[in-house]
This record gives sequence, structure tokens and C-alpha cells, in this order.
Amino acid sequence: MARYELRCRECGKTWGHQPRSICDDCFSPLEVFYDYDSVRATFTRERISQQPPNMWRYAELLPLPEGFRPSLPVGFTPLLNAPHLPERLGTKRLFIKNDAVCLPTLSFKDRVVAVALAQARNFGFDTVACSSTGNLANSVAAQAARGGFKAWVFIPSDLEPAKILGTKVYGARVVPIAGSYDQVNRLCSQIADEHRWGFVNVNLRAYYAEGSKTVGFEIAEQLRWRLPDNVVVPMAGGSLINKIKKAFDELIELGLVEPKPVKIFGAQATGCSPISTAVKAGQSDIEPQKPATLARSLAIGNPADGHYAIKTITKSGGWAEDVSDREVVECIQLLAETEGVFTETAGGVTVGSARKLYQQG
Repeated sequence: MARYELRCRECGKTWGHQPRSICDDCFSPLEVFYDYDSVRATFTRERISQQPPNMWRYAELLPLPEGFRPSLPVGFTPLLNAPHLPERLGTKRLFIKNDAVCLPTLSFKDRVVAVALAQARNFGFDTVACSSTGNLANSVAAQAARGGFKAWVFIPSDLEPAKILGTKVYGARVVPIAGSYDQVNRLCSQIADEHRWGFVNVNLRAYYAEGSKTVGFEIAEQLRWRLPDNVVVPMAGGSLINKIKKAFDELIELGLVEPKPVKIFGAQATGCSPISTAVKAGQSDIEPQKPATLARSLAIGNPADGHYAIKTITKSGGWAEDVSDREVVECIQLLAETEGVFTETAGGVTVGSARKLYQQG
């Protein structure tokens, strides 16, 4: 595996390996940085092709502890060549990355949680936790059960019961909090400071976020080691879109793909669109919003990585779009009836935003 360390995104101070997400010197977020030379000879197409078909085939570029052995085959979900949807959207060719079949809980969040829990064990935590609007809660609960951790999940009290039914089945303690997701997340930051718990999206966030890179790795490999021309990414906290770009950059750095520009586009629901609003206004910083959308899995009004998502989008020559709740529902049905893929609201947001982008040319 590559040698890695935590480093401040802004001032560059290094923090080694520890459960922390913020630099004490400048209060900016921490990022995992790798020594690419340490894996340049071993992280090759041939070596990757010999590994099992899951996200751990890219373990050398994930922040995993020495001797890590995966217990679940997470990731490597299908990249579907869509035969019918492109015509309805006004384009010629389109691929769908279908993380609705990601194991173990049928959500993209399984990727990030798997990496976070590997570090939770490494740091000696016996309890893991998260703030969530549904998908993350289910993934933490399931993988904690598999890993022998105690699990606590903090959610907004108005979250629909169906979103967390699975969370309770896995035996996690679920704590409803009166307030928005952003308020729940702030509370979790305080709890993380007071208890020796591994909060996957608080003190383990820097490691957790790296799991998102596997989406980018898989897209390139499934395109026969080529980068796409354009990619449309749903945005909540803003981490996924940044890590897909990081994955593409790492593959270029290590010579696994030919360098080429990739335009990166962000997708949000209009009722919670702080990143797309900033991009459209030409702003580099986020103005927090109060979420009011049925796309609850994307309803983060003050996205932690929003500033960096804006940079990723604008530097790539991309754009950001958002869609109404009516369009979200319409595009969930559109995807289902054209491609046989039934997704949650984040999928409707992505398809709806892609449709707008194609209409704009």
C-alpha cells in the first residue's frame, strides 16, 4: 500500500495518522496525501485485473492500516451503457454508474464507511457513529454489526421512518434530534470531542472521504482504462465530486490512463442547492441554505466540502444544475422506464440535472 499521511489542504501542515479532520493551526480540513512513488511499480492495470471484483482491488491507493483484510466485498458496481435514456435526454451516448446495487446496503455510502471502519479499528475504537439523513445510517449500522462495533446514529427527528428501518434492524442505537442535518452534524462534532467514538463523518472524515475515489477508479477501468469526456455527480456535502476528480488525477499520475480534460458537472435539488447556486453566481464560497426538498439524502445546507466542489467544477470547465422535486420524481420514473433502473431521489436529481445540462448544450 502507498505510504500516506494527513495534511492540511490550506497551510500544508502534516498530522500523521490520527482521528482528526481539522487543522488546529488554520482550522481548514485535512486531506489524505500519498507517496505515489511507493506504489508506482505495483499499482498497475495487470495487478488490478488479478484482484477480486470489489473496491479493495484499489487498496494500494486507499488509507488502510497495515495488514488490513476486508470482510465485505464492497463496490465494483455496474457501469451501464444506457441504450434508451440518451435519446430522451437529447444526447447520443450515456453511461450510468449504478451504486444502487452496492453491497451491503445498496448505497454509495457503503464505500466510504468501509474505509472509515478500517481506520476505526486501527485507532482502537469500540464504538462508531454518524450523523445521517438515511443511507449513511444504514451502512454504518450494517458494517458495524459485521465488524463487532457498537453503533450510534444521530438523525433529524423529521426523517421519514422508512429511511432508518434498516438501521434499527442491525441493532444500532438511533437518536432523533430536533433540527436540520447541519445542526445534527454540529452536535456530533461536540460528542466526538467528549467521547472516544469513531464518527465516520466527523473525526474519521478524512479517511472516510477517500472511499469515494473508488467510484472514479471503477469508471476508468470499466471504460477500458479511459477517462470520460464528462461526468455528472450528485452533491450533498461535496466530497464525492472532489474525490472522483482526485481518482482521475491519481490514475494519470501513475500512468494507468492517458491524460485528458474531463468536464465535471454537479447536480443538486433546488430545495437544497448551496453549491449549484454558488457556481451559477460565480461565487467561490457557500451561502448556507435551509433544506426544503424530498431529496433528503442530498439535503445538506452547509456542505463541508462545498468550497472545494466549486473549485473542482469551475477548474474543469464544468457547471452545476439543480432540479425541482417534481423533476426529481419525473426523472426517477424516466430512468426506470427507459433503463430498468429504479433509484432513490439522488438518482432523480442526477438524471434531471443531466437533462438540463444537455438542453443547455
